[in-house]
Amino acid sequence: MAIITNDHGGGNQTNINGFAFEQATSLDDAFLEHGYYLSNHEVFDHPLMLEPLGVSAPKHFLYSHFLIPNGIEYENFNSKKWLPDEAFVNYHTKTAYIIEKKFQSGRGSVDEKLPNCHFKKLEYEKLFHPIGYQVEFLYILSDWFKRPQYADTLAYIEMMGCYYYYNTLPLHAIGL
Repeated sequence: MAIITNDHGGGNQTNINGFAFEQATSLDDAFLEHGYYLSNHEVFDHPLMLEPLGVSAPKHFLYSHFLIPNGIEYENFNSKKWLPDEAFVNYHTKTAYIIEKKFQSGRGSVDEKLPNCHFKKLEYEKLFHPIGYQVEFLYILSDWFKRPQYADTLAYIEMMGCYYYYNTLPLHAIGL
């Protein structure tokens, strides 16, 4: 029997393809490409600017570079430590933008995670509301999710007050 290469996902390939998609959609790279400057995860409009616009904080950095310094220990609000693929905390709008990236290019279960946006948004709101920040939850999706069978899921995402973009995140979506 011939070996069929798995180039669309499932099992270990899900992690490989998803990781490549996450790297190709790096928020920090987008900041740099649009002329912003980064220093210790903080984002500046100009290299001589004294006050940062916000903090770019993926995964654990959201906690170590923003929540903990602001007196938020997740255990006091959530039963689990949620790790966003990326996050941008905009100091000027006092909004935390939680960004999840979902890649799929064939049959698989990634699409079943999309309706969780409202739950995760509520979990992040528990962390940010005590310090006066709003939360927006956004997806960056691969083109696979443009297919007609996702119309109901995408409508649900919008109905729950969450957002989605394909392949890239326009910086205006995070208040810049």
